Amino acid sequence: MLICILTGFASGLPLYLLLNLVPAWLKTEGLSLKAIGAFALIQFPYTWKFVWAPLLDRYGILPWLGRRRSWMFVAQVGLLAAIAWLGQLSPVQHLPLVVGLTAGIAFLSATLDIALDAFRREILPDVELGLGNAIHVNAYRIAGLVPGSLSLILADHLPWSEVFAITAAFMLPGLIMTLRVKEPLAAAGSPRTLRDAVVEPFREFFGRHGLQSALLVLAFLFFYKLGDSLCTALATPFYLDMGYSKTEIGIIAKNAGLWPSVIGGIVGGIWMVKLGINRALWLFGLVQLVTILGFVWMAWIGPAQLALLGDAARLATLAIVIAGEATGVGLGTTAFVAYMARTTHPAYTATQLALFTSLMAVPRTFINATAGWLVEAMGWHSFFWMCFALAIPGMLLLLKVAPWHGDRAELAARAAAARGA
Repeated sequence: MLICILTGFASGLPLYLLLNLVPAWLKTEGLSLKAIGAFALIQFPYTWKFVWAPLLDRYGILPWLGRRRSWMFVAQVGLLAAIAWLGQLSPVQHLPLVVGLTAGIAFLSATLDIALDAFRREILPDVELGLGNAIHVNAYRIAGLVPGSLSLILADHLPWSEVFAITAAFMLPGLIMTLRVKEPLAAAGSPRTLRDAVVEPFREFFGRHGLQSALLVLAFLFFYKLGDSLCTALATPFYLDMGYSKTEIGIIAKNAGLWPSVIGGIVGGIWMVKLGINRALWLFGLVQLVTILGFVWMAWIGPAQLALLGDAARLATLAIVIAGEATGVGLGTTAFVAYMARTTHPAYTATQLALFTSLMAVPRTFINATAGWLVEAMGWHSFFWMCFALAIPGMLLLLKVAPWHGDRAELAARAAAARGA
């Protein structure tokens, strides 16, 4: 379980750096909302990591570390160096290099995710999969405290070069863990050929579901988090436009967002044991949908009216809105991750999970890249109403991919299959 804490922290820190710290850095350096929104495109490796995931299944790059640990080691060393280097640059003077370096961070981070997902699956026995993955996801969120809170606070007192260097140093615990742990026994047997590593996971998935059902599952993975993801794409610039300082965002918004998300994930995981995954997707998805309205409300109030509330009420408003939305995220993500894990085949977990998590990242990368244009064209209030509307299709797809009573039917099917075997 301690290893799962460290895998989650190492996996989450680079993503939250791209989602929280980089947008704040770009805005304070004078880039427009359109340019900041377009930076979401550098996250494209998260949407395509299933393409090179078979390479990580088939090959190792440092024989003395083993197949899984070698990819983990190289990715983390690259991330540490790239994050520290990024802070030495000026987004205005070195924009092409900044774009390339942030894209490189996204690529290394996506590669690390592939390796860590496979590593975690292979070290955990089946009875500990639920607990281990819950701990990993919560540590993943806690990692957001570094670039989303600590680094923002430091940015009010230190130059950006030092802020990024300090942030990069938080990759060291995961790197030390990689060197200290043992290579999983299951990782000793790789696919015999690259073709086996590439083709079989996809053939198995479409063969098991059938083409139409498989496409509905993939569509659901795309749409379920779409509205929520777009809603928070420019969260930090939104808070700044509402009149909050970077320190206030670091102390109030990020902490108010993190802990409800973690608590929501834990409570959701316990509750889901009784509810079942399908019902959890319905109930938790509804909470996730409704809490987007908190951003609608804050945008409707506007910065001028917020300033009139007084400091205590103004900060409380921010904390309540973010805490509500984060609770929805915690609940929705818990059910969503459980659904993805259930949908994979044990023999092809790494590549199939890479495919599923890639689809989940598509809205965050390509759709979110339009957020800056949408906000400047529509305004914050209309933008958040649109996010609310975009969250509805994913809920409607539950009728097909996860019907309310579907858990009972699946348990009955598995029992029948077991009796047949």
